[in-house]
Amino acid sequence: MMDDRLVRHPLGFWRVKDLPDLQTLRAYYESRYYQTAQSNYRPTYPAEEVAWFHAKTERIATSIAEVRGVSGGTVLDVGCGEGFAMDWFDRNGYAVRGVDFSRAGMEGAHPHLLDRLETGEVQELLDAHIAAGRTYDVIWLTNVLEHVIDPLALLTRLRQLQASAGVLVVTVPNDGSAWQEFLVASGRISERFWIAIPDHLSYFDADSLRAVAAATGWQCARMTADFPIDWFLGNAESDYVSHKAKGRGAHQARIAIDTVLAGQPVQAVNRFYAAMADVGMGRQLTAILTSETP
Repeated sequence: MMDDRLVRHPLGFWRVKDLPDLQTLRAYYESRYYQTAQSNYRPTYPAEEVAWFHAKTERIATSIAEVRGVSGGTVLDVGCGEGFAMDWFDRNGYAVRGVDFSRAGMEGAHPHLLDRLETGEVQELLDAHIAAGRTYDVIWLTNVLEHVIDPLALLTRLRQLQASAGVLVVTVPNDGSAWQEFLVASGRISERFWIAIPDHLSYFDADSLRAVAAATGWQCARMTADFPIDWFLGNAESDYVSHKAKGRGAHQARIAIDTVLAGQPVQAVNRFYAAMADVGMGRQLTAILTSETP
């Protein structure tokens, strides 16, 4: 992944060469990320998209229960954003808490969960949970690791919040994949669209995510992918990198396909997406991590 703004970490992932300081990053998320539509989040979502969010969470939760040998328990959503995962777990009998830089996402999407949200500098909030001796059966870290200045420090810190037989669920974009690099090399797209600074400070694939997990005391029990929306970029008629307006149609097609898949046995769908991860495909990767000595 050639880009002079990035350097390769010894564990294999790529990271921004000139990292911002913590104060700059905090200000960005507290005052701009949700409030100015800098992110992909929107004030409202159609019902079919909310159902899609929930179906993805249910699929991962099924794997979590298989790894743990039990369902239910406590969930800490780190970087909970708008709270879609918290809402699914809450509706399905889990005790949920969330931490984030900002209240703005939750206020718009799930205000009924605000009493279970803590805001501020996330690592300081985690330290307070550690100091209080709190542990969680499920620690949910979706689209967070790529945003933080020191991903290894965050994964190490989270081990102190792991309950006995608890799991850490980490979802990151699948960046610099063989397919994406093919798109660039063949001229089908003109830029490495996945490099998004200052939003994303680190860039992972399946191998580097496993390596980072192992280096911080975690074991990868399962790895899965999600729908490879970037496959649409192989067709000029659906090139949403060069023509941003086409992105919505690609996203709607992804939702439609995943909705059909959600009607199939969940274990079969999980095997399908695990196979996608095995061959480096899928726009995102999710690792379910365990530890022998939490």
